[in-house]
Amino acid sequence: MLIYTERERVAWLTLNRPERRNAINSALARAITDAMLRAEHSEDVDVVVLTGSGSAFCAGLDLVELGSSGGNMSPRGTADGPWTPGGGVWFPMTKPVIAAVNGVAVTGGLELVLHCDIVVAAHSARFGDTHARVGVFPGGGMIPLLQRAIGSRAALAMSLSGNFIDADAALRLGLAVAVVPDAELIEAAQRLARDIASADQVLVRGVLAAYHQTADIGGLGDALAAEGKAARLRHSNTDLGVVAQRRAQIIERGRSQKSGRDNEH
Repeated sequence: MLIYTERERVAWLTLNRPERRNAINSALARAITDAMLRAEHSEDVDVVVLTGSGSAFCAGLDLVELGSSGGNMSPRGTADGPWTPGGGVWFPMTKPVIAAVNGVAVTGGLELVLHCDIVVAAHSARFGDTHARVGVFPGGGMIPLLQRAIGSRAALAMSLSGNFIDADAALRLGLAVAVVPDAELIEAAQRLARDIASADQVLVRGVLAAYHQTADIGGLGDALAAEGKAARLRHSNTDLGVVAQRRAQIIERGRSQKSGRDNEH
């Protein structure tokens, strides 16, 4: 369910559940964490690229598992710290991580994107936070990371409405650094990764660490921990049966929004 390859100093992590639009179940969450840590500790890797197979980057937490066992909502790691979607802890990395986003990156999928350092989007990319519609409190970094990426007002509009933004809007808001045709996404990510890998890696990792540290001056670490604490409290009172019932509604709403935009053009 996750393909890991290394080439030209770049580790490629490809989410590989295309039949489920790469939705995150417990096993995939663990696989993401393990692969990130593998890349982190590999002497042959300077840059990591995360992407998805098929027509989607990641449709978020697997709502089938979430609505039954809820196992992919359970955190791994410390009691007071943050966790990434499905319980995998790997942020921050000392090596830069590029998200190459094809198709939808929704809720937990968007949180994966936000934990990456740089985002390259295909024309088909769409980003959304549907936590408020699914009925699950954010716990994978959405609240502090989304507003840092696009500003608090735009982040609130996304999180409170559950509405999607397209690739061009993501570029305007600063979430993505480039938008390319779908057929050119991997090449564009590879080119950027190669450019980074060709630089002085002591300086690259030093600059990346400085970016992480100076961003945290405003309290990112504390903000992530606060969100995690709030999520644990909310999750303990979440009705997983209701979450399962809302799955079809969320999927249909996403389709109708896309259909409406297609008709506008």
